[in-house]
Amino acid sequence: MNTAVFYSFRRCPYCMRAHMTLKYSGQKIILREVVLNDLPAEALAVSPHATVPSLVLGENKYLDESWDIVKWALQQHDPDNWAGQDNEYLQQTEMLVETNDYSFKEDLDHYKYAERYPQHPAEYYRKRGEEFLEELNEMLETNRFLLADQISVADIAVFPFVRQFAMVDKQWFDQAPYPRLQHWLDTLLATELFQQAFSKHEIWKPGTEDIYL
Repeated sequence: MNTAVFYSFRRCPYCMRAHMTLKYSGQKIILREVVLNDLPAEALAVSPHATVPSLVLGENKYLDESWDIVKWALQQHDPDNWAGQDNEYLQQTEMLVETNDYSFKEDLDHYKYAERYPQHPAEYYRKRGEEFLEELNEMLETNRFLLADQISVADIAVFPFVRQFAMVDKQWFDQAPYPRLQHWLDTLLATELFQQAFSKHEIWKPGTEDIYL
């Protein structure tokens, strides 16, 4: 197989992170948009956890973690130096991703689906998630973006999750005491990169025509 195949679900923040980085790095990729609760056999064959995203690079060679896909894409081509000098930004982002993908993602899921976790009201889970929002807002005190005055891998790594958190109650988020984070989110939402990655595509089924990034 000469062209890598990317299995994705458009609204998934992990997929969005990977999709935006693949798009940015200019890789020629076959995009296969799938439905999470009805993954095709081709996607299940390369994802032992039955999740997306997954990137099939060749026979018996695939990546099924979004952060691994991000790093792979930047290794192929990094035109605006998202990884930083000597991968400085990439290393700093590793720590952010650890917080984002575990504690913040758990708080986000509890907040977004609070009816599934009736032990506490939604506001309780939101307050827990705000600890990460406060950290990000503080990081934006000295730079336009999280690590510099231009977009880096750190912004793309956490942006889809902050977006999802904000969308749970957009009215609340817009008046919350995080002005720098609100501006940062609006800036990223307006980028062509996000608009392209969030474009709707036909759900892939075997036999349908390939869509190329």
